[in-house]
Amino acid sequence: MITFLQGKLIESLPTQVVVEVNGIGYEVLMPLSSFDKLPPIGGGVKLLTQLIVREDAHVLYGFATPAERDLFRLLINHVSGIGPKTALNILSGMNVVAFRGAVANSDVKSLSQISGVGKKTAERIVVELRDKIGAAGALEAASAKHSLSPDDQKTNDATLALMALGFKQIEAHDAVRAALTMLGSTATVEQLVRACLKKG
Repeated sequence: MITFLQGKLIESLPTQVVVEVNGIGYEVLMPLSSFDKLPPIGGGVKLLTQLIVREDAHVLYGFATPAERDLFRLLINHVSGIGPKTALNILSGMNVVAFRGAVANSDVKSLSQISGVGKKTAERIVVELRDKIGAAGALEAASAKHSLSPDDQKTNDATLALMALGFKQIEAHDAVRAALTMLGSTATVEQLVRACLKKG
């Protein structure tokens, strides 16, 4: 499995790039969200990749961030009828945080405005991914919309981390609040999460 490419950017188009790694040029397809983060031609670049093997081709997909690659994998592996091309359209049409928020809030209207995603596909995305994205997606989207105070951001980040570890939203939030009271506002997200896990 090719997990990333690090080399020189040789060609760059909105949906595909060529990266030279040790004298070999790799063609990589990518969403617009990752394309926007590329350096100028000739610059050094590192792309996280996903190799898809089809009967007629081996295709490399590239991403600027782990969150983009994770969402791509989630879409192609867990939503019936969505292949790599539609997954790239989704990533090009909506950022990861907004997408997670739309799924968590069952916002079919926003999802169906993405190119290549009709109402039926949007409904299927919500049904098949809501449990996987869950309340954490709504929390994440809400915090991105309203800039939070540093303490609130810390509470939010620690709550999301605990939810990723299997806590329910309310118990995660209560545990973080209790840990914050105990450790004080100088505690880092990591310290808060550790304190909550010890208590749990």
